[in-house]
Amino acid sequence: MKMTAKANSKRFQSGADKYAAYLETPEGRLRSDLTFANLQDFLFRPPAKDSFCALDLGCGTGATAVRLAQQLGIHVTLLDTSRAMLEIAKGAAREAGVTGRIALRHGDAAQLATLFHARSFDVILCHNILEYVQEPGAVLRGAARALRDSSAILSILVRNRAGDVFKAAIQAGDLARAENSLTAEWGQEPLYGGKVRLFNPDSLQEMLKATSLAMIGERGVRVIADYLPPRVSRTEEYEKIFELERKLGSRPEFIAVSRYIHYVARCSVPAMEGGA
Repeated sequence: MKMTAKANSKRFQSGADKYAAYLETPEGRLRSDLTFANLQDFLFRPPAKDSFCALDLGCGTGATAVRLAQQLGIHVTLLDTSRAMLEIAKGAAREAGVTGRIALRHGDAAQLATLFHARSFDVILCHNILEYVQEPGAVLRGAARALRDSSAILSILVRNRAGDVFKAAIQAGDLARAENSLTAEWGQEPLYGGKVRLFNPDSLQEMLKATSLAMIGERGVRVIADYLPPRVSRTEEYEKIFELERKLGSRPEFIAVSRYIHYVARCSVPAMEGGA
């Protein structure tokens, strides 16, 4: 099964407000907050902030990019195919007072080689975008090329196939779907509808190796939060849930069944020369 770039662009264009609303839910907040906390574990503080640059691929509403600019003073370029998403990101940057550190760029992550010079960024975010593109490997190759040097990092967040199995069985009680998900390459996207690519650690690590990227960190995101009983308030107990998730997400046995896998990688060989 393949997804067309046109179909993805259409659902993200029309679903920008829906996605912004999702990020305000406990589930959306938890995914964002855990990913940002994980990223900070591996992100060194730049000695010269004005020369430290990040790129957010498929930035969506710009939630993570704005936090990088506001909390760490980093210059961030936001790239997305959806103009509606970019408009929301622009408003978020203005509200946070960081428009001077935010650059908006309309474009496709698959075209990185023609959009940016090689060795341009110290940090590249690739969060929940590989699930939707036609060729994840091509995006990773472009990202590897755009990393500035061997200390630059690529942050990748993807849906975990094992997490899809657990969600189907535990949350939905759908045993047939759970069994089918054991080997499924595609899952169901509940927010926008349609299909979404699923990953497992082995396949993702093979992709990284094929693009001369070496994993330096692995975390699980939303290990148990989706399955808590109703008596646990996701809002009132948010901080406790977050702290527990942080502990679980750093342990391999729990990473394996998390809803999302968060990898941090660096180039294992010098970045390619050349560029647009």
